[in-house]
Amino acid sequence: MVDINALRMFEKVATLKSFTSSARALGVPKSNVSRAIARLEDELGTRLFQRTTRDVVLTMTGEALLERSPGIIAKLSEALDYVRSLAGQPRGLLKISAGVGFGVNVLAEQLPGFLLLYPDIEIALDLDSRPADLVADAVDIAVRMGPLPDSGMVAVKLGEIRRYLCAAPSYIERRGRPSSIDHIAQHDTIDMPGQNGRARAWTFSRGGKTTRVEIKPRLAVNEALTVHRLVSNGAGLGILSGYICAPQIVEGRLVHLFPDWSPTPVEVNLLFPSRRELSPVVRAFVDYMKQVSGPGSLWMQDPLAVSSAG
Repeated sequence: MVDINALRMFEKVATLKSFTSSARALGVPKSNVSRAIARLEDELGTRLFQRTTRDVVLTMTGEALLERSPGIIAKLSEALDYVRSLAGQPRGLLKISAGVGFGVNVLAEQLPGFLLLYPDIEIALDLDSRPADLVADAVDIAVRMGPLPDSGMVAVKLGEIRRYLCAAPSYIERRGRPSSIDHIAQHDTIDMPGQNGRARAWTFSRGGKTTRVEIKPRLAVNEALTVHRLVSNGAGLGILSGYICAPQIVEGRLVHLFPDWSPTPVEVNLLFPSRRELSPVVRAFVDYMKQVSGPGSLWMQDPLAVSSAG
């Protein structure tokens, strides 16, 4: 049976073109590398390198193996991690994709507790304003906010984020307050682009009544934290997540406009490929996020929501 460590050593030698340099990079004796490559060649029944006193050159079969080895090593590592995790604590690498705002304000608070619970799990957290392609980017699980496309992925809902229409006191001093909810469209607005880069209508509800306001953003930004900063600095009106803006509203640094009208909450979901068997590492993360995202959690509650509920 092919040894995964021998494959890793083969990949290193093929990349560095030197047994000595590869042994140094791997932190093992050169003899270990030579024996591993020899065993691998015996297993495969073919030579992988042409060795001279000066050079190490891949054979045609060696080139074919090098081209495919990253995928082979990744699949073998995933399989071994999965089998090991069945015998005890979940272990291995967990690749998470999330938006910058949720990553900075929520995951940065919650992940330390997860790592304490699961000391054998490592995390690679990718924060980006553009959603990752879970399959192409080999992402294990993603945090998605808002409507989900029909992608064939499995979605686990964590909850909803309350939002507020806000403006900075400096903006209101300069432009005045909107006189009605429909008057918002006549003001400078800041928003994230919708699908295909188009402007999105803002939807508000009050006492069972819903209204849509068609806006043309003065500033369109593809990242939520920047929208928040621009609104705070007086650039225009914006709809902000409650867990971020509520402290500023309470302190008077932001003005909550039309408090009787509530912008549509944003759903937060965990998304993972349905074609993969759910590994213990992913399952552990899903269960943990569901546990810490209940009522009273950081992002589902804020001072305004608590006061209005009371």
